[in-house]
Amino acid sequence: MNSSSSKWIVGLTLLAAAGAAHAWPEKPVTVVVPFPPGGATDSVARSVANKLTEQFKQTFVIENKAGATGTIGAAQVARAAPDGYTLMVTSLAPLVVAEHLMKSLPYSPAKDFTYLTVAVQAPNVLVVSPALSSKVNNVQDALALLKAKPGGVSFATSGAGSSDHLTAELFWQKTGTKGLHVPYKGGAPAISDLLGNQVDMSFQNVNAVLPHIKAGKLKAIAITGNKRSAVLPDIPTFAEASVPGLVVYSWQAVVAPKGLPTDVRDKLSAALVSAVKDPAISKPFTDQGLEVVANSPEEFTRFQQQESARWKEVIQAGNITIE
Repeated sequence: MNSSSSKWIVGLTLLAAAGAAHAWPEKPVTVVVPFPPGGATDSVARSVANKLTEQFKQTFVIENKAGATGTIGAAQVARAAPDGYTLMVTSLAPLVVAEHLMKSLPYSPAKDFTYLTVAVQAPNVLVVSPALSSKVNNVQDALALLKAKPGGVSFATSGAGSSDHLTAELFWQKTGTKGLHVPYKGGAPAISDLLGNQVDMSFQNVNAVLPHIKAGKLKAIAITGNKRSAVLPDIPTFAEASVPGLVVYSWQAVVAPKGLPTDVRDKLSAALVSAVKDPAISKPFTDQGLEVVANSPEEFTRFQQQESARWKEVIQAGNITIE
């Protein structure tokens, strides 16, 4: 085969590949959510998937694949073909926490995914049970109680390694205190027991407890944002309450398997940013206390590295393990 023939064949191959990528999506796209239906990540995934279905005139199908702090679903996505037909909408746990808690993670968060966008984020809020609402009115009251009962004040979390668990650990590290970690299988049962006075306090995503705060069932003490929340404007940040450095956001993001063609990545990234910023999607989010991020693949990649390094330090300092 001569040189010109070789170039001709290579050219045809590249054109075919470009055409295939340009035509994406030509069939339904699976969107894996590595958690059960009904939670914040699932809600974000369904809203975004509906908008992408509308944009591309192709079905984006949600598949809930829960278990092992989100790592079962994440491993499935990491193994999938990088063709744009498998995506994952996830919270921070499988991408920046699990590798520091689990000895044998079946994927590499840094190496096995194409990072597309962080869709939304939300600060956590320290809330106290109804039984403590008359005694704990601010962060200093909470610290006084923790110091009076070292290891005796219970903190409900949605599970080991969750955003609310790590926030509690970071709070204890920053203030030289220690509470009793009470992990649950999800945020809903943790909040239920907090409302029922079975536990004392909890760091919960603002959107998860906002209805209970507005109804007067839970008292909000302070939030972990770098500014006050638009939905809780009267609640101070921890920096305002003299606990600097306790800036924590939970977040929901979209990734694909590593090796996604650049043009498909760019097409997806633009569509995701457009979807999340659409008022029909963003307003219900912001009404709940979520904040729209919609960053670029490059920004998300850098953010993942920063978050992973940060939580590794907190996990090691707290000697945290998954029981």
